[in-house]
Amino acid sequence: MPFGVFLRGIFTDNYFQKMKKVAFATAAFLIAAGLVAFTVQKSTSVPPAGALKWYTWEEAVELNKTAPKKIIVDVYTNWCGWCKRMDKTTFADSTVAAYLAANFYPVKLNAEQKEDIQFNGHTFKYIAAGKVHELAYSLLDGKMQYPNFVYLNEKYERIMISPGYKEPADILKELKFAAEEQYSKTTWEKYREGN
Repeated sequence: MPFGVFLRGIFTDNYFQKMKKVAFATAAFLIAAGLVAFTVQKSTSVPPAGALKWYTWEEAVELNKTAPKKIIVDVYTNWCGWCKRMDKTTFADSTVAAYLAANFYPVKLNAEQKEDIQFNGHTFKYIAAGKVHELAYSLLDGKMQYPNFVYLNEKYERIMISPGYKEPADILKELKFAAEEQYSKTTWEKYREGN
């Protein structure tokens, strides 16, 4: 039997009908799988109940006028992997989130944001040459590494700068040092060793 005759025998109308059914079933499956994937992704992006509320610098300053609290500034960048990890682990920890909410105005400050920030009669701007925002640079004394945390008292006086990734137990120790005003009695190094 010549090969051309063999092919004609295989590709009959019946064959094409079966292929249409297979193609339709495959397309339906892929669409359903895509919808499920989209639905799962969407539901995981919703913050859990009781999640930590982060403020902008301006929001925290406004709140601090009528209800003074200490401020912790999380200085981050969009490309910082350790910053993202802390958001998913350390700041998602219920004990950390509750302590922060009760004792601080937690502020997220993108060190590379381009929007101006007005504070205390000064306009802090983005410096394109250094790829850094002036407020972040000022708060960190120019030591730009991420993540980095700045603890401030109610008068915006710096308590301490704390660079690097932190596990929940480590950041809780820092939070208590600032919130309980241990810094007025001892150094961070001595407090850390004793607690």
